[in-house]
Amino acid sequence: MTDAESQADALTSAQLRELDRLAIEECGLPGVVLMENAGAGAARVALRLLAGRRAPRVWIAAGPGQNGGDGWVVARWLANAGADVRVASALDPRELRGDAGTHARVALAMGIGHERLAASASAAHAEQLARADLVVDALLGTGARGAPRGVVGAAVAALEALAARAGAPPVLALDLPSGLDPDTGARPGACVRAAITATFAARKVGFEAPGVAAWLGEIEVVDIGVPRALFERVRGS
Repeated sequence: MTDAESQADALTSAQLRELDRLAIEECGLPGVVLMENAGAGAARVALRLLAGRRAPRVWIAAGPGQNGGDGWVVARWLANAGADVRVASALDPRELRGDAGTHARVALAMGIGHERLAASASAAHAEQLARADLVVDALLGTGARGAPRGVVGAAVAALEALAARAGAPPVLALDLPSGLDPDTGARPGACVRAAITATFAARKVGFEAPGVAAWLGEIEVVDIGVPRALFERVRGS
């Protein structure tokens, strides 16, 4: 894909919100289905990264919103594929609401291991991260703005530091690396440095900003089932 083609295909965060709205309200695609499609597609990317490993260890950092919900879907699919999955959640998964809450409850019913992110982001868990075969960044999505804060900010900083360690496991970012502005590519604070970004529906316009490629790694666009005609509508709006 040429630079001109990737820029033409990229969408702003406002366009992505409108794309979701049209898919849900006009086409009747429930949000929980779109999240399932996103997480399942990202899980397929993860399984390619883990090819050849028996019972690979996967550590998933899940935020309190929709991106965290995507992470719970990935956890379920990877566990079904035989991975040893651990989810570190910024919020008690039983407190999650909406589509994210639905997927978290399914994962909990499956017995997927989880813990609170506040503990997992501490120095005591650095060895746990280093032993993983894959780390999944499901902390912040396209709705986040500004520098990551609080427990999530500490987790973003931990994942950013992880990438600089020799022999560290690769980081798979869901939709975009946490801490990256989807529209400008700015990184006002800590930002996850991904080996690969499984971005949902379309590239983000911020991906084209100078210097951002080093934080995105390889980019794979995951089809989440939105009808193609809707893309043309949002691009023309």
